[in-house]
Amino acid sequence: MQALRRINNNVALCRDGSGRELIAMGKGVGFGSFPRELALSEIERTFYDTDEKYRQLVAELPEDVLAFAARIVEIAGNELPYALSPNAAFTLADHISFAMERARKNIRVKMPLAYDVEQLYPAEYRIAQHAIRRIRKEFCVALPECETAGIAMSLLNSKLTQDEPQSAETDRDEEMLEDVTEIVENELHILVERSGFNYSRYATHMQYLFQRIHTGQAIRSDNLQLYTSLREEFPEIAACVEKIAQHIEREWHSALTEEEKLYLILHVNRICIKEGM
Repeated sequence: MQALRRINNNVALCRDGSGRELIAMGKGVGFGSFPRELALSEIERTFYDTDEKYRQLVAELPEDVLAFAARIVEIAGNELPYALSPNAAFTLADHISFAMERARKNIRVKMPLAYDVEQLYPAEYRIAQHAIRRIRKEFCVALPECETAGIAMSLLNSKLTQDEPQSAETDRDEEMLEDVTEIVENELHILVERSGFNYSRYATHMQYLFQRIHTGQAIRSDNLQLYTSLREEFPEIAACVEKIAQHIEREWHSALTEEEKLYLILHVNRICIKEGM
């Protein structure tokens, strides 16, 4: 196995004997000169056929969270009746990492679709419940029960499917996503790279918001006072979110609650950080 490039201390981009590129995890594989030969005994886990845009994400993710997510994806691969994307461990690790970050800061946002997810996707929900229990034990972080639905949806969104014709509803949501992104760019004076993982993650969370708007199921927050706090801490982003809320109300005749605006501040702020604001 040839190590081509360091991603972080314990993760490297490699090429196997067949010439296929992969991401390899193992203690210390990111140290030393590159390129160099790696013994198979040094490698603990491999990821094949991953998108290049996820490689920067791997460098940002806590290694223990990525290893944990990879184990959950392996379980899901054995339990679910469909194949998962090669990038599933990365997207799940990103979701779990952000959920734990929110929990540590006592930011708790209830998901109104949790019951629907449990009823419609019982296999994914059961795996997510297992993940929540293991997170409590391994990371000493007690995620709220509603995060179970978020983890289940992360698995579901990683399902490999054949391309299908877009519906009118999908076109409507994609148009709104572009409108919202343009507002972010214009108000915060940044360019949002639409081909990378950061945008894909941001777009996924926007789609969750749009789905709640369409179903009339607004999120409920246990920490509404946090909205006032974040609005004071990030006044430019809060003003941007107000513009987004006005646009959504004008186009879809749906007023966002302060809980929804809190949700938007969190995710707009996140993509601004990633885009170097």
